[in-house]
Amino acid sequence: MSERLNGGRVLIYSHDTFGLGHLRRCRTIAHSLVERYKGLSVLILSGSPIIGSFDYRARVDFVRIPGVIKLHNGKYTSLGLHIDLEQTLAMRSSIIHHTAKIFDPDLFLVDKEPLGLGGEVLPTLQHLRQRGTVTVLGLRDVMDEPTMLRREWQRKRALPALRDLYDEIWVYGLEQLGEPLAGLSIPGLVQEKMIYTGYLRRDPPKERMLTSVEMKEPYLLVTAGGGGDGEEMIDWVLRAYEYDSSLPFSALFVLGPFMTPARQRAFQRRADRLPHVQTLEFDNHIELLIAKAVGVVAMGGYNTFCEILSFNKRALLVPRTRPRKEQQIRARRAQQLGVAKMLVGIGDRDWRVMARALHELPNQSLPSEVVIPGILDGLMTIGDRVESWVVTRHKAPVDFRPDALFHIPQ
Repeated sequence: MSERLNGGRVLIYSHDTFGLGHLRRCRTIAHSLVERYKGLSVLILSGSPIIGSFDYRARVDFVRIPGVIKLHNGKYTSLGLHIDLEQTLAMRSSIIHHTAKIFDPDLFLVDKEPLGLGGEVLPTLQHLRQRGTVTVLGLRDVMDEPTMLRREWQRKRALPALRDLYDEIWVYGLEQLGEPLAGLSIPGLVQEKMIYTGYLRRDPPKERMLTSVEMKEPYLLVTAGGGGDGEEMIDWVLRAYEYDSSLPFSALFVLGPFMTPARQRAFQRRADRLPHVQTLEFDNHIELLIAKAVGVVAMGGYNTFCEILSFNKRALLVPRTRPRKEQQIRARRAQQLGVAKMLVGIGDRDWRVMARALHELPNQSLPSEVVIPGILDGLMTIGDRVESWVVTRHKAPVDFRPDALFHIPQ
């Protein structure tokens, strides 16, 4: 039964420079909160160019800020505007700050980047702290290889922000599967703020939804997430289907909206020559496709991993290793715990190796056969924390040290 938080407001920030992961995670949290609490409103700030392609429940809305994209060299550039990055970030920061002032949230949830892209949420964090708003940083279970994360966060001066600007840090996972800040010198004060929530359970829409394609069961779902970095995985699985006609299942390849049109067309032409393979660019109800699939082949991104656990699907994880090793770390730990299998060798893409793994997939254990207490409690834990903070919101200014954050590198 739903509870009431009349007039409660939650603001969620997601920088969204690449892919779908941040937006889908924030949307899942927002929908869970408004379903549990009548009278609560959630507003999402996002730079995703396809944020409007998803549907939203009542009392959830979004503000689209100008987009940026990460280049192969690791630098950022404006996505749709022919202006320099500094001007784009200034516009984004101004929109974020103005929206927060007008919306006046009880709780401000920042996804992954403690200070936002290029420090763009720092003014908003400082302003909301002075107004007594509760500030929370949300982290996925794995961030990156510790050495890489340490260098990145030192450059961005992230640790002072965790100490001075946040009330809590929510880790969307369990400690035995991932410690996102492992290898960093975390002060005790920051460690006390960390709460491992469990993973975010996914459910198919309660309304009867139509997906973009109808597959005869059983079928294997092959998903590249956003698709911008999934070409090697898609190619490897497709090679197995091209050379081995005895594979046990039909396959549906979801290529992703950020895969280049040229690569999408090339994969579609190859798939058209195979009788048991279909391709799809994007489906905003991919949960339905996963729920109906007999198994999943994926790269091991956070959201897909949550769906594999939620729908209890046998899974083969084929993680990327650049520019981050997040997927590889998650896939390795999932295999160690027995909830999924990991396949390495994406650089070679030997079809025989992939075909052998696909033949073995039906013999894998189901994730539910491994009992891990609290593994899918994330949304329930987050709801409890939101209720606690919104009900007891302090209006008095909070003491913090903005002088520790005097310079935010781009």
